[in-house]
Order: sequence, then C-alpha cells, then structure tokens
Amino acid sequence: MRAISQRAFGGPEVLEVVEVDRPVPAAGEVLVRVHAAGVNPADWKRRDGSLRRFGEPPFILGLDVAGEVAATGDAVEGFRPGDAVYGIVLPPRGAYAEYVTVPVEFLAPAPSGQELIHAAALPIAGLTAWQSLVWVAEVRPGQRVLVHAAAGGVGHLAVQIAKARGAHVIGTARQDKHAFLKELGADELIDYTVTDFGTAARDVDIVIDPISGDYGPRSLAVLAPGGVLLDVRGTGPDRTAVREQARERGLGFVEFGFTPSGADLREITTLVERGVLRAAVQQTFPLEEAARAHRLGETGRTQGKIVLTVPSAAR
Repeated sequence: MRAISQRAFGGPEVLEVVEVDRPVPAAGEVLVRVHAAGVNPADWKRRDGSLRRFGEPPFILGLDVAGEVAATGDAVEGFRPGDAVYGIVLPPRGAYAEYVTVPVEFLAPAPSGQELIHAAALPIAGLTAWQSLVWVAEVRPGQRVLVHAAAGGVGHLAVQIAKARGAHVIGTARQDKHAFLKELGADELIDYTVTDFGTAARDVDIVIDPISGDYGPRSLAVLAPGGVLLDVRGTGPDRTAVREQARERGLGFVEFGFTPSGADLREITTLVERGVLRAAVQQTFPLEEAARAHRLGETGRTQGKIVLTVPSAAR
C-alpha cells in the first residue's frame, strides 16, 4: 500500500510517498481502508522533531482517520467489513496511508449523512473540545466560556459544544472569521489584532486555550471567582508559573490532553447527527500532497481543519 513517510526530521519537504506492507489486524483491532486523514499540529511537530516522544524516523504520521472497515481481528464486536468508521490512530501506527489498523475501542461509527472528509476532521479536535469542556470543566447552561483561536481546529468545535450545552460563548479571532463563528453560534467575538481580550472579556467561568504562552496568565485575569483555565495546547512552554498564579487566585488550571475514546466519539456523533456540531474543512489535499497540507497548517491561519484524502480508496 501507499503511505507518507520520512527518513529524517525536517520541513515538509522530508515527506515522501512510499510503498509498505499492508498491516494485518491483531486481536481487538480493525483494519480501516482510509478515505481521509485529518491534519493536526502534532503531525508537523512530530515531523520536524519538536515532538520526539514517539521515536525516530522512519514513521507514518496521522492521528485522525475516517474510512471503512476492511477486516477485523479476533474478539472484535460491533463492526463489520464495509462499515463507515472514524477514530484515533496512535503511534507507531499512522493514518497517512491507504490502510491502518486501529484498536476497536478507539473507533466509532461515522456520523450518518456526513462525508468521511468531515468525519476525519473530528477525532483529535473534537475529543479535546468535548472532554475538556464536559469531563473537566462540566460546562453548564448560563456559564460564560471564552474560546481562544475560536476559528481553529479545536476552537470552532469548542464554540459549538459549549453553545449546545447552553453556555454564553465568547471567541477570539481575526475580524475576517467573525461571520463564520457567528454561524456556529458564538455570542461575542473579539478581534485580538485590535482589541486586548483582557479588557473586553470579564467574569468568564471557563477559558479554553489552544495557544498557551502569555495567553495563560492573561486569561487568568478575565476569570470569575472559581473559574478554570483549560490549557489544551499539548506541547509548549512550562506552565508551572501559570499554575501557581491560578492557585494563588483561587482559580482552576488544567493542562489537558485528550484520551482516545470510541465512547466519547459516539457522543460527538450524536451532536453531529442532531445538527448542533459540524467540523469545518478549509481545504483538502490528496495523500501525496501531504507536504502542501503541512505548509498550510503551519501558517496558523486555518479556519477549521485540513484533511488529506486517499483517491485510490474513494467510494
């Protein structure tokens, strides 16, 4: 099968199309014929070597997958060949390929009535938004939620999830993305290029921050008593100082990392099928143009998600 691999850490140019053996599902695994793979910041951080905990090249990137079941290993229930599915792929596996094996507990049936391109945009960003807001912050009706980078991959889903749970949603984004975010349900929008959110937002119960850096201490200043800052960046500068500042002010601070969960993906599927959650895809690229997808993603100016498609595996 074809896959995207690399022989060294580096820029997008290190990505290349290779031929590798098709994987065989072990017990408890599903072989997925890939139709689409989401592109995430973790992908280019792993590619360039800034995220090395998963080992050295060569490897296949890709954490988000959507496709159809090609085969199942022993002890797999609930999925049959031909079923449309989506889910999480963890290293050493990678979704930038024509086929990938996935533990059955990391998969869920794809939302009905949705193209698999949109399903591939959901797993990492969707679980990050859902689990941090619902599991950790327990967002409730009437609460004020501030979402930074609100038009981005995690942000635009967090806006919708918070809104679906009855929150008043404030988002930071450039002016040209405000119309998009209003369509998703944002109540207030702050153009961070001209307005300091610290002066525009007040009495916030929950901040979800995919940016980190100085956004952490600045966000603490807008929280109401008992509020919580959810740092969902995943990687970045040490947050010890922010944690200590939060403790001193009686505020909550959580460095959040998603947990792969087919059960939670089913909750996300329910929201999609109810029409209250949609994954926006700014652009798609065929598998062999993964380098172009990374270059676009690394600009930090995407609206929603970028997705790779696998033409040979198309329906």
